[in-house]
Amino acid sequence: MKRFLPVDLKNCSVMTGAEVRAVDAWAIGSVGISGVVLMENAGSGCAGIIAERLGGGDGKRVRIFCGGGNNGGDGYVIARHLHNAGCSVKVVICADRGKIKGDALENLRIIEKMGLDIETFDPSGEMVVGPTPDCDIVVDALFGTGLSGQLRDNYIKLIESINSLDAEIIAVDIPSGLDCDEGRPLGAAIKAAATVTFVAVKKGFIEENAKEFTGDVYVVSIGIEPERSN
Repeated sequence: MKRFLPVDLKNCSVMTGAEVRAVDAWAIGSVGISGVVLMENAGSGCAGIIAERLGGGDGKRVRIFCGGGNNGGDGYVIARHLHNAGCSVKVVICADRGKIKGDALENLRIIEKMGLDIETFDPSGEMVVGPTPDCDIVVDALFGTGLSGQLRDNYIKLIESINSLDAEIIAVDIPSGLDCDEGRPLGAAIKAAATVTFVAVKKGFIEENAKEFTGDVYVVSIGIEPERSN
């Protein structure tokens, strides 16, 4: 597997959330790569970086917080790969299980059939993580680049409780709660030690004070690069 090192933001492609989503749409609609393949590529690349930061998988404890969309789907792929690497993985679904669909649902069903440890928080209630995470790394796969508007109070409390855990936090694509283009919290945002982002550095990452939330930034390929103009 290719190792992706922390990037120098000044020397990388920088895109808005809309531009990155357009790359996904182009890859699926014009090139013909299925969404589930893109999710697999993104999640497996992210899992590789997490395993490197763990110093290997055997016996390492990982807790993965997943939202109801494709960011959560990336989390399920990560869970599978880290489980296969020997990690003790616990997945926490912070969404209505019945509303998960598409590629994310396909990957959720896989880890359910594998017998991974899965817990579900009721998104209509208070979602607060206990004070002891009992893990080596926490993975934030709650919200992706499509998040807009202020977070609901229960998700603010969830993010604040995750931030309070005594474990390194790795954000998937973008720290949950961070505005993708402006780099500001939408009520609250995950404070990650590292962010594994896809396709390109997000515009908000280069804004002042964003590093407080992103930590080190890694860029992972989804299996195809954006079209380049001549």
